[in-house]
Amino acid sequence: MAGTPTFGMSLAETSPTAGRTGDFVAVTTLFFAWGFITSTIDPLVTAVRTLFSLSYTESMLTQFAFFTAYGIVSLPGAIIVARLRYGGAIVASLLAMLAGALFIPVATGLDTYGLVLAALFVVGAGITVLQVAANPLAAALGPPEGSHFRLTLSQAFNSLGTVLGPIMASTVMLRGGVFGDHAGSAERAQSFGNVDTAFLGMAAMILVLALFMGRVRKRLDRAAPVGGSGASVWTALGSRWALLGAAAIFLYVGAEVSIGSSMINFLSQRDVLGIPVDRAGQLLGVFYWGGAMVGRFAGSMVLRRVPAPLALTVVASVATLLCLTVTQAAGGVAAVAALAVGTMNAIMFPTIFTVTLERSTAPTAATSGLLCMAIVGGAVLPVMFGRIADLADLHAAFFVPMTAYAVISLIAFAARRAPIAAVPESA
Repeated sequence: MAGTPTFGMSLAETSPTAGRTGDFVAVTTLFFAWGFITSTIDPLVTAVRTLFSLSYTESMLTQFAFFTAYGIVSLPGAIIVARLRYGGAIVASLLAMLAGALFIPVATGLDTYGLVLAALFVVGAGITVLQVAANPLAAALGPPEGSHFRLTLSQAFNSLGTVLGPIMASTVMLRGGVFGDHAGSAERAQSFGNVDTAFLGMAAMILVLALFMGRVRKRLDRAAPVGGSGASVWTALGSRWALLGAAAIFLYVGAEVSIGSSMINFLSQRDVLGIPVDRAGQLLGVFYWGGAMVGRFAGSMVLRRVPAPLALTVVASVATLLCLTVTQAAGGVAAVAALAVGTMNAIMFPTIFTVTLERSTAPTAATSGLLCMAIVGGAVLPVMFGRIADLADLHAAFFVPMTAYAVISLIAFAARRAPIAAVPESA
């Protein structure tokens, strides 16, 4: 279907310069950046819940606004990549993220939660375009047989960003102000200022990255996959494995975001650890996101020896049991179980992505596009999580990610016996 947007290219159909170390490093910096920015929203959930006197469900709308962009912007993002090419689309997406980050101080200055959500949607839209370009690009920059390794390694640096993001954001946003001994109007103004400081710092980082990408964008264009398939994302709806992979991505992202968004409030509860929220935010970064980072570095090595579907089955099953433990336990046991899920998350996204690309009978472009759209699960499951937390408590809300991981383990088990597909490159 000529003229329709594409989301990626065949892993084997690359330019002669693909796989160069410099190109891969440049793309990997993007993984770091969106990991840092995405995880910064976790402490923001706690901040807005207190600043705007929100329920758990209402505070989870921050994640809803951010991740809804994946469902809305993926198709337009493909058009941007097609028209501006990879390098130009990356720079454009970074500029959009910059605008969204700079709008947060405007939203807090007007004391309007709805404007905060609008700013987060703009940031999420920019990151969506980055994912549309960078995930298949990282997988394609080298021999096809190394795609699991390359994408998992890039995700490891994404995890480095997710470790630093909540640590730094919690230190800035959740210390003092309304989180101190008093919660008057002066303290509320101070906390709003802390939120502004965090996002202005984020804006500065994005600006530096945009300038860097502007310098290397032509080199990325030369290294990018060439010869588009002209396949629409809707073509993937005819492939059973494209649909199963999209379901797994939807559930995985939703589960990961639900747990990360609630972890600060969960750890600070008296029946868990009873610690200050800024300290809980640091534990979130070090152990939940830090576990994912260590696991991804280790996982990139494990995946060279262990079949990807088997590894995915194991980690998803263990994550299911850990979430079940959180629903039944309290104190340190519940805290350790919740934080340990981060390590199990380590290889899930890149493994689901590449396992699906291998088994889908739809063109690679269409399949990767559907997988990117499925990241919208990060908007849906956290709201469900928040609703159960409001009706019962945060312990009971862990049944939501528990169910998600259980389904992922079943999909991964089925993938062990599914054949590698011969992928058509035209619809």
